[in-house]
Amino acid sequence: MPDDSIALPRAAQAAATPAGWSARTYLSLVSLSIATFALVFSEFLPAGLLTPMAAGLGISEGLAGQTVTATGVAGTFSALLIGFVIRRLDRKRVMVSLCALVVISNVGAALAPDFVTLLVARVAVGVAVGGFWTLVAAVVARLVSIDAIGKGMAIIFVGVSAATIAAPPLAALIAELLGWRAAFGVGAVAGTLALLVEIATLPRLPASDPVRLALLAEMLRRPMVQVGLIAVVAVAGGHFAGFTYIRPVLETFTRLPPSTVAEVLLAFGAANFVGNLVSGAVVDRSLRLALGGVGVLLGASALGLVAYGAQTLPAAVLVTVWGFAFGAAPLVLQTWMARAAPDHLEAAGGLLVATFQIAITLGAAVGGAIVDGYGVADVLIFTGATGLVAACLSAVRFR
Repeated sequence: MPDDSIALPRAAQAAATPAGWSARTYLSLVSLSIATFALVFSEFLPAGLLTPMAAGLGISEGLAGQTVTATGVAGTFSALLIGFVIRRLDRKRVMVSLCALVVISNVGAALAPDFVTLLVARVAVGVAVGGFWTLVAAVVARLVSIDAIGKGMAIIFVGVSAATIAAPPLAALIAELLGWRAAFGVGAVAGTLALLVEIATLPRLPASDPVRLALLAEMLRRPMVQVGLIAVVAVAGGHFAGFTYIRPVLETFTRLPPSTVAEVLLAFGAANFVGNLVSGAVVDRSLRLALGGVGVLLGASALGLVAYGAQTLPAAVLVTVWGFAFGAAPLVLQTWMARAAPDHLEAAGGLLVATFQIAITLGAAVGGAIVDGYGVADVLIFTGATGLVAACLSAVRFR
């Protein structure tokens, strides 16, 4: 497989696994991992900056929080539409352009004189996030083959785990020392580094067949795609329904002081990182085992918190297990969708990302309704049930 031009793998090519990866292949994967760090870091920046952003622009914290909503909405539409927009463009150029959009977005946010400018900048990063995650599985499959996509995506998700752990506290620290605008400046620097490494290492990736509405409809009729999308809703929706309120659970149910809550959440982040690495080693060997394991661990940890969450050590262990499970989930779900549609990876990626974004929104809304109507213990029961539903989906058989 030449390094300078890699054609899209067809179903007949999908079974071919390279004997070994070249140095350039590894560097290409590393460049995409750096890009994921820049993307996720930029996406999560407002979580640690809402208060100083609101004060600096003279707006309420609630209004400042709408920058997060704008990013999510833009990501959903970008995931669904990018296949129609890029059509015959070389995918290397598209990935580099999305990285450039991250840089432009962060520079725009850092220099924003008002809320409207900031909102436009956050829409831009949402477009980049949705487009990148729609295409990345297809790009990785073309670099390493469909049979090794789990191993390749595990390298990509190192950037995700690192950014998930680092973004909110690092953003808060930078804002404290240098101001909130400097935090967006750091995001621009990370995006620039990813941009340069991608230009230097990614091979040419000639365009695949353009995405059409008829193709998306055909994809939705495939049983394995249907099961994958239901699993996305169950895992992502259940996670965000429950984990959104994990701090109140630890403070009011487990009765932990704020310092201990921070330590438990740090353990969650570290376990999230480990879960990504372990899933990369498992998913290529047994995709069903990987999905079943994610569902069982997510469900058991949430339900375990209902039963034993009043005790400090069991609560800390169960939250750590939760972190491990959700750290593995994105890679497992990406791989499932890639295996479900090896002939149309970009269309599958768009459906996955759009569904994931919708699941996050629905999960947070359902979680809030359950907490307001019943209590934090009940939202954990909901998360546990959705996790077990995902585990059951791994047993569905296809012809």
